[in-house]
Amino acid sequence: MASRAVYVHRDPMLKKRDDFEDILEERRHSSDLRYALKCYTPVLYKGLSPCRASELKSMVLQSDQLQYVINQVSKEMGRTAEEVQAEASTILDEMAHRLQISTVRFFAFTLSKIFKTLFRSICVNEEGIQRLQQAIHEHPVILLPSHRSYMDFLLMSYVLYTYDLSVPVIAAGMDFMGMKIVGEMLRMSGAFFIRRSFGGDKLYWAVFSEYVQIMVKSGFAPVEFFLEGTRSRTAKSLTPKLGLLNIVIDPFLKGEVFDISLVPVSISYERVLEEALYARELLGVPKPKESTSGLFKARKVLSEDYGSIHIYFGQPVSVRALAEGKVNRCQFNLTPRHIPRKPGEEIQSFVNDLAYRLVRSQEENMVLTPWVLLAFLLLQNQAVGNERGMSLDELTEQAAWVRDLSRQFGAFLHWPDQLPPSKVVSSSLSLHRGLVRISDGRVQLALEMPHSAMTSEEELLNRAVIILSCASYRNQALHLFIRPALLAVAIQAASSNKKQEVYNSFSFLWNMFSNEFILCPGAAVQDFEEACYLLVKSGALQISQQEILVSGRGHRTLAFLANILDPFLEGYQMVCRFLYEATEGLTEKQFVPAVRKFIIKHLLTGRLRYAEVLSSDLQKNALAALLRLGAVQKLKGCQGALKVNKVIVNSLEDTLGKKQAVSRSLNTHGLFLDLDKNSKLILVSVSQRRKAAHSEGSRRSTLIPTR
Repeated sequence: MASRAVYVHRDPMLKKRDDFEDILEERRHSSDLRYALKCYTPVLYKGLSPCRASELKSMVLQSDQLQYVINQVSKEMGRTAEEVQAEASTILDEMAHRLQISTVRFFAFTLSKIFKTLFRSICVNEEGIQRLQQAIHEHPVILLPSHRSYMDFLLMSYVLYTYDLSVPVIAAGMDFMGMKIVGEMLRMSGAFFIRRSFGGDKLYWAVFSEYVQIMVKSGFAPVEFFLEGTRSRTAKSLTPKLGLLNIVIDPFLKGEVFDISLVPVSISYERVLEEALYARELLGVPKPKESTSGLFKARKVLSEDYGSIHIYFGQPVSVRALAEGKVNRCQFNLTPRHIPRKPGEEIQSFVNDLAYRLVRSQEENMVLTPWVLLAFLLLQNQAVGNERGMSLDELTEQAAWVRDLSRQFGAFLHWPDQLPPSKVVSSSLSLHRGLVRISDGRVQLALEMPHSAMTSEEELLNRAVIILSCASYRNQALHLFIRPALLAVAIQAASSNKKQEVYNSFSFLWNMFSNEFILCPGAAVQDFEEACYLLVKSGALQISQQEILVSGRGHRTLAFLANILDPFLEGYQMVCRFLYEATEGLTEKQFVPAVRKFIIKHLLTGRLRYAEVLSSDLQKNALAALLRLGAVQKLKGCQGALKVNKVIVNSLEDTLGKKQAVSRSLNTHGLFLDLDKNSKLILVSVSQRRKAAHSEGSRRSTLIPTR
């Protein structure tokens, strides 16, 4: 790593964020019926008239691009063009929205009643709404909300209707089609339904992409979709999916619109309706099928208090401004624009960088509540086996310390400073009383006590539901701490305090966890510098050109940060151990049930500290990392069979477990793990390692000795 200054980041404390307004306040003091039937005259893109669903369908079916694909499919399949055209029309009928203002008004009335019962407040940044209103008037707008709950798309439409903005058309999964009446009502309030996977269905893809792009170009309503593709069961941001983003920016790349505004939206829940449901899904309980009857059965949630919601509309991102100097749009003049083409490497790189930028923006504007910070402390205390929990006074003192640290790191924290910390902590514990237990002035997670009627495994899984539910709140702030946490662990694992050695350790961890957290590809150096800056700013580190030193008061900070990463280190270590011991012929489909059974066995024997390693999300991310790094390969034509490099996964287990003994299989030969130029794990000798170190000026080394 080049020894250049790391103090290049602006102080995150200087970032100004908008104030919030509670839109439920007026609803509590005025007629919901009058609100639903209000005069609704939303601003439209350049004053265009709304486009009826029948007109939109006609524009799609008659488009040059779809007609070209229809003729291609007709020749390839040996069918008449009329038959393929009829199939395209059927696909479009299944997919298309039928937005009707009467249905929108019905939802406005119904949701007002429900939201006033469920939530204390729904807070929206008005300045963001004003920016959105201006953007809708000038350019086609794409709304990109975070996705942590079923409530997200309902909230978005409700907020836009409240502020007299165009209700968005929303990409929704086909799951909702099974809800019969509710599914059709969602369609009439702006939802359009798409399959989860298209496979190689060229016609479906053509109908879908043309439908979305015509809605973008017509600009009669904002298009809304979730960049992460699906709900996050863990409350961590998911790796962005690029398919829909590629589709919506295509009209700009082809010069069919002057610009497109992408608006990241951060939706933060003080308490999530589905917290226990998500935890059970992560433990392998199948997700309940969406149905109208299931919706009515879930009405008991109306008796619960779910706290507040904060919705932050971020700064609109101009695709035109970001593409300047990065994308050569002249390439689209070389072939007729109606002929579908696969995005080139330049476009793919641009879209990928754009997607990560948007997800980071969502993360930065997530509002963190005191409970999020308490979840860190309660989970760390539970992991050390403290069955009596923490005293309320100790929890309050530590929470105030983490509050101050998070603010130094730039947290968007909703902590009422006008109240004493003890009251803030007590209020948060009361709201989440289903997850915590307070007895004799001590606080602990509400883990079920052993019961004679339960097997050990059932007891473990019940406890894991509480732990994973609590972890989902802690995860809301991981974006804030993850880079400093990686650095804290790297400092502990490095062979010296030399900056280069610490960076080598950091880079290894960064590569390993790139599927677990939002770490933009190719940004390891920038993330290292950001972590250094934050820890120097907080007083935890002192950094010179060559060395990184821990300050006297830095040990507490580094210990807290390192503990954040411990469950993930243990989880990845266990996946490596499982794969090392697994028999040949293991398939990707068999992986999660098999590794869960393996981990349960180790948890029951007391060999593991963290029940979080039971999360299927963590297990899948670990496998994805090993596939990306080349430690595991998928065999083609073998029903997804996995080929494991047992030497490497065994070495990774030792490295991640921070064992003191050197790996048996590698120590004899003096071998180390390294990353090659394609970011694949390889084994190198001591002499190769020394040679790599001497050639550091031409290539950054990412060597980590196995332990």
